Amino acid sequence: MPKTASNPIELGTRAADFILPDARGVLHKLSDFDGTPALLVAFISNRCPFVQLIRNDLAAFAREYEAKGLRVIAINSNDAEAHPEESLAAVGHEAEAIGYTFPYLKDEAQGVAKAYGAACTPDLFLFDGARKLAYHGQFDDARPGNGKPVTGKDLRAATDAVLAGARPALEQTPSIGCNIKWTAGNEPSWFSNAA
Repeated sequence: MPKTASNPIELGTRAADFILPDARGVLHKLSDFDGTPALLVAFISNRCPFVQLIRNDLAAFAREYEAKGLRVIAINSNDAEAHPEESLAAVGHEAEAIGYTFPYLKDEAQGVAKAYGAACTPDLFLFDGARKLAYHGQFDDARPGNGKPVTGKDLRAATDAVLAGARPALEQTPSIGCNIKWTAGNEPSWFSNAA
């Protein structure tokens, strides 16, 4: 199955602002999460096998860590015209079916994915309280078909560090998944059809 790795993004990079809708039409923006010690921005998909493998555990992780002070936002940036299962309505159905307790937003114009440098799903960006990038790596080393258990151990370790006021390990394994499905003519410079 084709796979794409997350782009290398410099740690310390500030979170890009956004204003995006959820399926109920509520707009969410970065400043809604001011004052929280950690923020996870997760670019995910409804259709990608890499996300489907971890989505229930991601939902459980969010419930557990939101009680500790983490806030989570998921963003779907895939082209919904070519892939109707990625539409705003489908995002709402997915959030309800999986039990996401966090906002799951639609980036229809794909500008937020570009601003973050998101390349794949899942693509996980963990920011500290100053909204500086502290972790940009994998959920864990489980992949479709590799038989490894889904634990979220890499993201858990990074989140534990940020919530304790420490830095996560500098050596971070990139996330791997499906490439973001860009609309024709909207592909960023880092996009490759081979991925």
